[in-house]
Order: sequence, then structure tokens, then C-alpha cells
Amino acid sequence: MKVLFFAALRERLGCAQTEVDVALPASVAQVRNALITAFPQHAERLASGRSLAAVNQMLVQDDAAVNAGDEVAFFPPVTGG
Repeated sequence: MKVLFFAALRERLGCAQTEVDVALPASVAQVRNALITAFPQHAERLASGRSLAAVNQMLVQDDAAVNAGDEVAFFPPVTGG
């Protein structure tokens, strides 16, 4: 499954997207864990609470379902002012 990265998370990981091997259907938590396995040096940045997840461009929690064909993205928390 293809996973996208945005903003500072993309810069830190050094890529805009990656492929992870996750049996579908899965949860966002399972995708997150596969990413942590693939990028152990960035485990803290990818951890729940440290990066946000979106499925099909909708912000979701880690218990959200991921199905075949879904777009999954991770990005740092958004701040503004």
C-alpha cells in the first residue's frame, strides 16, 4: 500500500511517499506500525500523538479502517495563528 507524507514529516523522512506491506482491510494503527518498522529511526515522529493520519483526505484516528484503494497520509500536527 502506498502511504504519503506531508510537511515537516516528509522532510524528516526524506521522501514524499513509501510502500508498506499491510494486509487489507487494516487499521490506521497497523499502517502506522508498519511505517515505524520501515523507519525505526523516526519511530517517535511517526508515533500516535506525534503525527496525524488521514484516509481519503479525512482526518482520522488510529482505529479507522483502511481498505484497498484508500489514500493514506501522515503529517505533523498543524499549528496556526
